[in-house]
Amino acid sequence: MSARAETKHTIRVGGRSVPLSNSDKELFPDDGITKAELIDYYRTVARPMLTHLRNRPLAMERHPDGYQGKSFFHKDVPDYFPDWIHTVRVPKEGGSLTMAVCDDTATLVYLANQACITPHPWLSPANCLDCPDRLVFDLDPPDDDGDTFETVRWSARQLGDLLTELGLRPALMTTGSRGLHLLVLLDRRTDFDTARHFARRVADTLAERHSDRLTTEPRKNKRRGRLYLDTQRNAYAQTSVAPYAVRARPHAPVATPLDWEELDEPGLGPRRWTLRTLPERLNRYGDPWKGLSRCRRSLTRAERRLDDLT
Repeated sequence: MSARAETKHTIRVGGRSVPLSNSDKELFPDDGITKAELIDYYRTVARPMLTHLRNRPLAMERHPDGYQGKSFFHKDVPDYFPDWIHTVRVPKEGGSLTMAVCDDTATLVYLANQACITPHPWLSPANCLDCPDRLVFDLDPPDDDGDTFETVRWSARQLGDLLTELGLRPALMTTGSRGLHLLVLLDRRTDFDTARHFARRVADTLAERHSDRLTTEPRKNKRRGRLYLDTQRNAYAQTSVAPYAVRARPHAPVATPLDWEELDEPGLGPRRWTLRTLPERLNRYGDPWKGLSRCRRSLTRAERRLDDLT
């Protein structure tokens, strides 16, 4: 087959015909990672990944010229998207927009063909946009911290212990970028204001316990080398990087769910697993977050326990 013939074709995915174009386009040229390889990766991890994408609006981080080129966040669904891709109408200030919902492998492949390197789902489901079903705590190393990831590792342990003390079941994930995310699944009975207020109270409590190492100060020039406990994502229309998503960084690192025991492994880092190494990890050890949906909790009891602590 000629190079021109390979430029545009279709593949069958889950009973759908998905059009592909420029599959040999290098999205990570330093490693020779093409769009075709990105598509193959997302097909491989679709089963565990879709559990965190289904039934929620999705922002698409697209890099048509590769991860080092011009990029943009695409929220509104273009007219040329096929009609079999599910969508949801999302209210926003001054109007609304139609966003994609990635409910199946075919959609995930289609988005990858659009050079969507990283999908960013909402923290609330499409059928209840005002009710988050997850909390996210974002831990990145301080800019002037020479110990870098060790501070993130220590902070994750402290935060995980506190959330567990409150009766919650936090899950741990590398971001594929600079740090770690802690995720708490909720029972969909909480609005965003309540969830965000709770997350901030948890962060404040931990920062007060370790005021020399942690802070909730959003301004960098006020942090004085302390790690920022970031809870800002917990608001309406905010997104978080999807588990198993590829990041637009050198070597195509992947946001990787972890077992808590892995937090103490010496080789752990935010970019430890990549598009090329994650499938082997998944094949050998399975999904560390399998069954995570059983860990949904109400914030009501956790708020009472937090009141007792504070």
